[in-house]
Amino acid sequence: MRMVNTINPDQIIKNCDVGKNTKVWNFVNLYNCKIGSDCIVGSFVEIQGNVRIGNLVKIGSHTFICENVIIEDEVFIGHHVVFINDKYPRSTNKNGKLKNDKDWESLKTVIKKGASIGSNATLLAGITVGAGSIVGAGAVVAKNVPSNVIVAGNPAVILRYLSKVKK
Repeated sequence: MRMVNTINPDQIIKNCDVGKNTKVWNFVNLYNCKIGSDCIVGSFVEIQGNVRIGNLVKIGSHTFICENVIIEDEVFIGHHVVFINDKYPRSTNKNGKLKNDKDWESLKTVIKKGASIGSNATLLAGITVGAGSIVGAGAVVAKNVPSNVIVAGNPAVILRYLSKVKK
């Protein structure tokens, strides 16, 4: 891993560990995250703090990965995928003041090894997508997805079971 910091007109990368042979395209914002080796991060992606991304991960353009997301090895994230980390988002706190970091309960979301997330999917806070599973394009994932299934829809439901993929 190498610590990367760069601010240029096309990218903002602050305090990130980026693995060997990982390619980060233009117009990307990365903050306080860890990205493994041999990954691809497409254009117009934002990855926030406390995100850990494994090795051999591909992230399509226009994707938003908020804090507290863990993406294991060999995961595919399609274009324009959105992760959410707050179950009850509001702009103001109980006192009517604009919320700050202390007012948020950021929940962890985990994408297990070998899973694929289709383009334009939305993953709600605090869920886990099981190893080898496929989330269909445009799905809204509101609860945990078991390993080796295909889910799709709003809310996402299991369409079928997959046999384990052998390498």
